[in-house]
Amino acid sequence: MKVAFVGKGGSGKTTLSSLFIRHLAAVGAPVVAVDADINQHLGVALGLPEQSAAAIPAMGAHLAAIKEYLRGDNPRISSAAAMVKTTPPGRGSRLLRLGGDDPIHSRLAVPAAGARLMVTGPFSDEDLGVSCYHSKTGAVELYLNHLLDGPGEYVVVDCTAGAESFASGMFTRFDLTFLVAEPTRKGVAVYRQWTEYAADYDVALKVIGNKVHGPEDVAFLREHVGDALLCCVGQSGAVRAMEQGRPFDLDDLAEPDRAALATLRAAVDARSKDWDKFTRQAVEFHLKNARAWANAATGQDLAAQIDPGFTPTPEALFEATG
Repeated sequence: MKVAFVGKGGSGKTTLSSLFIRHLAAVGAPVVAVDADINQHLGVALGLPEQSAAAIPAMGAHLAAIKEYLRGDNPRISSAAAMVKTTPPGRGSRLLRLGGDDPIHSRLAVPAAGARLMVTGPFSDEDLGVSCYHSKTGAVELYLNHLLDGPGEYVVVDCTAGAESFASGMFTRFDLTFLVAEPTRKGVAVYRQWTEYAADYDVALKVIGNKVHGPEDVAFLREHVGDALLCCVGQSGAVRAMEQGRPFDLDDLAEPDRAALATLRAAVDARSKDWDKFTRQAVEFHLKNARAWANAATGQDLAAQIDPGFTPTPEALFEATG
């Protein structure tokens, strides 16, 4: 399952995504965590020292190498330079598995809290005033397009704040999206924005109430998000200690917060994998990007990169890679 955490800046999405990653890893599930937020705090939230977290190789800085590897010998893709963030895989492309020893995982992923962590990377001095952050998250979109996650495997992505994810098709790359909302008008406004933008794209969205103090906060969230409210998490002394850099263990959480993490996993596990929809949406956004800018940028008609009839499923792995 591919899982996204989204929400307003400061809502606690990085903290909750890190707790969910720890929860999955604690029961022995294979987990890849991806920090795709411009603020890049997930590594520290997973217990890495700040210096170690800052030294993780950035996916955005290795985008050319990622493209070259994923392209494989797909005859529809003339070169790595012709690949864009939405380029879908086809016969000849290299597809990825969570436990694989491919160069993307082996070179860019580091151990963190029982998971494997990859990061998009922060802005560099060369990026400032020149590039948007989607030049970094494009590497994540390509990664997700080529990743064949199997039963009991999880990819958890801490996404950019607010509605920034809608600047690309990455918001459709997930089996379930968790929107973290505080019980405030600003918190639920992001939910309304998400549901409005995602209305036509069959995006599965559930809300996690965070920083909830009591029944009044729960009632406020229920009034504004209805049945989308999956569970709520309160103010936790254990989480505050974790955020201050003190030793942390999941057992330090109060029982209701541990139960909330189990509720998140149950919601993810209840989802059915739909590779056909995943492929259909990838093709839709690739064509949209091709018409809008990518054809002009590459000097090619990128619609030709689409491999008709090809759906990347675990069963297609050997067919695609030979």
